[in-house]
Amino acid sequence: MTRVYRILREHYATNSFDGEGAFLFGGRWSSPGTRIAYAAEHLSLAMVEYFVHLNADDPPKDLVVVGADIPDSVSRIVIAQHDLPADWRQVPAGPTLADIGDSFVAERQAAVLVVPSALVPSESNWLINPVHPQFADIQVLPPEPFQYDARFFG
Repeated sequence: MTRVYRILREHYATNSFDGEGAFLFGGRWSSPGTRIAYAAEHLSLAMVEYFVHLNADDPPKDLVVVGADIPDSVSRIVIAQHDLPADWRQVPAGPTLADIGDSFVAERQAAVLVVPSALVPSESNWLINPVHPQFADIQVLPPEPFQYDARFFG
């Protein structure tokens, strides 16, 4: 069993792994129109991943952390750094990475795609396909209040 984490605004916590944000806006590993939920293998990585998108002058006060327990029996595909293009960490991300995530969702060969974090390449983000049949085996935990330490903004 692996627990993964997402940090998000409380308003979105009810359906925290439905992939709606990625569906609307896309991301490094998906295009708009692709439903996929981004999660991190460690809470600290989830903090970093969310933090880089914050406005330091006006951080939200309604953040929560939501965990999900993924049984070892849930299918996954792992992509290693050496399998990615040399520019995979660039900002903004090139379309090749979004193509990887889009294909992963469309092909439905696995419920989870494990990819290296562009911020901490030695750690992984877990991209979860909420329309895969094995999504039902993933236990989403109740949201818990989350707040960044004020030193992050100092």
